[in-house]
Amino acid sequence: MSLFRRRDAPGQSAADVIPQRPGTGGGPAAVTNDSALRHSAVWACLRLRANLISTMPVDLYRKVDGIQVEVPKPAVLITPGGDEVEMPEWMYSSQFDLDRSGNSIGLITALDGLGLPARIELVPSSDVSVRMRKGKKTYRIAGKIYEPHEVWHEKQYTVPGLPVGLSPVAYAAWSISEYLSIQQFAMDWFRNGAIPSAHLKNTAKQLTQEQADGAKQRFKAAVMNRDLFVTGNDWDYDMIQAEQAGADWIQAKQFGIGDIARFFDCPSDLIDAAVSGSSVTYANMTQRNLQFLVMSLGPAVTRRENALSRLSSRPRFVKLNRNALLAMDPQTQAQVLKTRIDSRTLTPSEARAFYDQPPLTDDQLAEFDRLFGKGTTPTPTTATPQPGGTPS
Repeated sequence: MSLFRRRDAPGQSAADVIPQRPGTGGGPAAVTNDSALRHSAVWACLRLRANLISTMPVDLYRKVDGIQVEVPKPAVLITPGGDEVEMPEWMYSSQFDLDRSGNSIGLITALDGLGLPARIELVPSSDVSVRMRKGKKTYRIAGKIYEPHEVWHEKQYTVPGLPVGLSPVAYAAWSISEYLSIQQFAMDWFRNGAIPSAHLKNTAKQLTQEQADGAKQRFKAAVMNRDLFVTGNDWDYDMIQAEQAGADWIQAKQFGIGDIARFFDCPSDLIDAAVSGSSVTYANMTQRNLQFLVMSLGPAVTRRENALSRLSSRPRFVKLNRNALLAMDPQTQAQVLKTRIDSRTLTPSEARAFYDQPPLTDDQLAEFDRLFGKGTTPTPTTATPQPGGTPS
């Protein structure tokens, strides 16, 4: 479950770190990074965060006289995994691992003329362990030892003194395990003919222990094979826990999703989970998206910008274009553009470039003058849209 291994301490398995649930005879369902994906809320949270961050345009800048100026990107910020793995795919894969294990690790397989990484081939975090010995860190990947300068390592959810990030899956294991256990219960119930605890009672006579055991074995053999169980008129069968078990199953599924969403910093309503007492409408959708971008994705995006900036020489720095994903409804967008034109912070030509339209021609300006009066249309200027198509 953990990437971190000390030389003087054995590693723990998933069964060691997931406590047993009270009232269960055996251990809970085993939870790993892979088995956790069977929980729909885990998959939805990881997919949503990776989808959004991986589709943010990656831009490289440097400051000239205090002004942020875009500069050409090196190949590692365009096709970091080689010609077959472009930046969006690489960002999706690495973000997926960051959010579920707290770490994203790759092998640096090529360097550029400045000695900076030119190609990074991501590896599954399950194949990696990080070893600390006498203050020196090494990586073991698929059975081979690598030095830190040979490995690309991004991490999040860090704590002091630990060289790796914490795994949300490990800390959410109890909630995930409960969900997987009730999921298995439901599959057994509906598919395999398993039954909950029940009461099989003979109403005609008192049975000896031998007779009771024989009836029990005959009943279980019939039910487990989905066969018919034939009795006379002197047997009563009460499924005393069936209704409660079904209610507990539904309740656990409902509340388990909200619990998982909190672990993965992804609001429940954004993964189509029912949220009691709240509603998201068209009117407040923009505000909801902005809140998610600022409160949940913002810190993760900033950490990724800092990490990716190490792939270019200073003083250049990487920015992920958040505005490209903050889509507004047409009415709000038009109001924002008009306000900026009226306040002289945006020209009409820049606003037209936002809609992929060329600057106004002389004929168009003359038509505006005929319709609205001469001098009401500002003289157009050359459009200079900002990266990502967002006017500024």
